[in-house]
Amino acid sequence: MPRFEVDSSDEKPLGKTGEKVPAIGLGTWRIRNYDLAFRAFVEGISLGLRMIDTAEIYDAGRAEEFVGRVVREVGRDNVFITTKLTPGSLRSPDRAVRAAEASLRRLGVAYVDLVLAHWPELLTPVERLVASLEAIADRGYTRYIGVSNFSASQLSKAMEASRRYEIVVNQVKYSPLDRAVEKELLPMMIREGVTMQAYTPLEGGAVARDPRLARIGARYGKSPVQVALNFLISRPYVTAIPKSERPERIKEFRGALGWRLSPEDIEAIESL
Repeated sequence: MPRFEVDSSDEKPLGKTGEKVPAIGLGTWRIRNYDLAFRAFVEGISLGLRMIDTAEIYDAGRAEEFVGRVVREVGRDNVFITTKLTPGSLRSPDRAVRAAEASLRRLGVAYVDLVLAHWPELLTPVERLVASLEAIADRGYTRYIGVSNFSASQLSKAMEASRRYEIVVNQVKYSPLDRAVEKELLPMMIREGVTMQAYTPLEGGAVARDPRLARIGARYGKSPVQVALNFLISRPYVTAIPKSERPERIKEFRGALGWRLSPEDIEAIESL
């Protein structure tokens, strides 16, 4: 695996736009109790975790509606909103614009900050996905465009296909227990100046139960969850979007900011 320099910033560059986003945001996949999650997300935004990720297919649109409820509570200018559209919604610019309009209605906003192609698809060439994303941006429905679940070669094709808007984000699975992206994808994204959004960074709770991360955390007075998130955001261009419905866990996420693991402990995690 390549070596990565330690990034000590709690705000990450958004591609090459010159804009910064929080190193840790909040995900909305598989929320079960929206009322409980509402309090947790409002709390999280007040703590600086002001980036929320969602998608048109999450809970058949209910997750976007939930994000809209949070945004109305905290104010549109206080949240960086990412949503994702399926390849089926991006098969043509016209279809993409209609799908984006439906997402905006569910969210209750005039625009989002970032729209991603949710995954690559053989039936829809990368060039068409990117053209559809650019059509959404042309309408003013999103400020930026990006992709999700793209390999290094697919991301390269998407970047080559962009004409009017740069690909600023690739959202992929990444955790201390699943570091496959470090072999090829992450070095390429750092080199090209594309931001990584790490989803499932806590491995569905497995991170919290890992005794190796617990031992490292004990040296800092931090939990395994905080160690895992800190490890990820120590990488250049990497942000993390963990999900929780519990206010106390959101506060735990916040505790992953403002410090960094030592190079020795980073190396220890790399050896897991």
